[in-house]
Amino acid sequence: MKTKIIALGLLLAVVASSGFGCKTVSKDVQEKMQPITLNYWRVWDGPDDFAPLIAAYNQLHPFITINYRKLTYDEYEQALLDALAEDRGPDIFSIQNTWVRKYQTKIAPLPDTTSIVYPVTKGTLKKEVIPELRTNRSITVADVKNNFVDTVYNDVVLSVAGQSKVYALPLSIDTLAMYYNKDLLNNAGIAELPAYWNTDFQQAVKKLTKQDLKGDLIQSGVALGGSTNIERSADILAALMMQNGAIMMEGNSVTFSSIPPIFRERGYNPGMEAVRFFSDFANPAKEVYSWNSELDNSLKRFIDGKLGIFFGYSYHLPIIQGQAPKLNMGVAKFPQIEGNPGEANVANYWVETVSNKSKYQNEAWDFVQFMTTKPEQVKLYLDKTKHPTALRSLINEQLENPDLKVFASQLLIAKSWYRGRDFISAEKAINEMVDAVVANPERLEDIVNVAAGRVQQTVGQ
Repeated sequence: MKTKIIALGLLLAVVASSGFGCKTVSKDVQEKMQPITLNYWRVWDGPDDFAPLIAAYNQLHPFITINYRKLTYDEYEQALLDALAEDRGPDIFSIQNTWVRKYQTKIAPLPDTTSIVYPVTKGTLKKEVIPELRTNRSITVADVKNNFVDTVYNDVVLSVAGQSKVYALPLSIDTLAMYYNKDLLNNAGIAELPAYWNTDFQQAVKKLTKQDLKGDLIQSGVALGGSTNIERSADILAALMMQNGAIMMEGNSVTFSSIPPIFRERGYNPGMEAVRFFSDFANPAKEVYSWNSELDNSLKRFIDGKLGIFFGYSYHLPIIQGQAPKLNMGVAKFPQIEGNPGEANVANYWVETVSNKSKYQNEAWDFVQFMTTKPEQVKLYLDKTKHPTALRSLINEQLENPDLKVFASQLLIAKSWYRGRDFISAEKAINEMVDAVVANPERLEDIVNVAAGRVQQTVGQ
């Protein structure tokens, strides 16, 4: 902060001493040089993670202060909504990628251009810092489509009155991967995990699952089939459904319970069959039974060495390494359906956007673009956080990173789907659907149809 104030003071002093003032420096430039503070709210990552980005931006724009605030996930959305309603909200805030439509009326879409002052050093013998107002073209809708992985365009570009606008931009994107306990696999005689949801995968789960004399699970082969005690269970199920050919949403209609046209002649319902496959792992009557609602959370069970296969994101890696540093584990790609050309994974990420109540929308969007669209700046954030990139241009570089290569290798097949304006209610409907199918597998069709209807209600709100 002290360095920034000195830099600002020097700039203003040079302007004054050089005779710039009102006579030489235009009114527009003077206005743009006034010190301002941009308040920035997020859930994930601390101030230290953003310090390099903010410092790099301050070198170009020393008159802008970025006031970064991290809130907990549980308090974040309510605090954000309350602050925005009372006109004391942040200029820049972060939202989950599936919340963009929900927050659309609270967002100032990306303008065509931003105008901002740069301190420019001029002169050969006598160096002078001259304030220069530049108008920069913002990235376009086409740029978003070309520069970011595909799912970003579908999530952040919305159409209003027939005109497409960019409403947010991401810093990173995560994908699901398969974590596995090497010691448990070795003990079960499994040299290599199958890459597909096939018979070999199911046989591996059977070998990894152990029950005591009372039938209680003392070691689980895989965490599948449950809901609230499985990390991101709704995402895992959605990935399975999409891989199997289910269409999660069509327009504003929830369609994961319907038969897509390509399957109608066969009468095959890919969404329901994916739910059946998923729930079998929590059905004691099935050979692949390895999970139930009485077990600890899947992440804890994996950390404790009682789970062979855990499905999680890259952000789970430092948690596991921190709590179980001696765990002999590996990370592999999320399984796919063998012979199916339609590979899919789930994109899990947050996006940065600007409040339509901000007094400094121009500067706020300039900062958001600075940190999300320029690879050299984005790397300052990614190097600190160890997150997978959202920019296509950085994928190959991350494929060389041992901790990120699996997640980065799946970015181009990552997809997300809109779950309405009440994300929590939609996820609750999906979790309760899974539990109901486990308890009453014979009622699969009715249960999935009801769940789709409940999610549809959140879309219509």
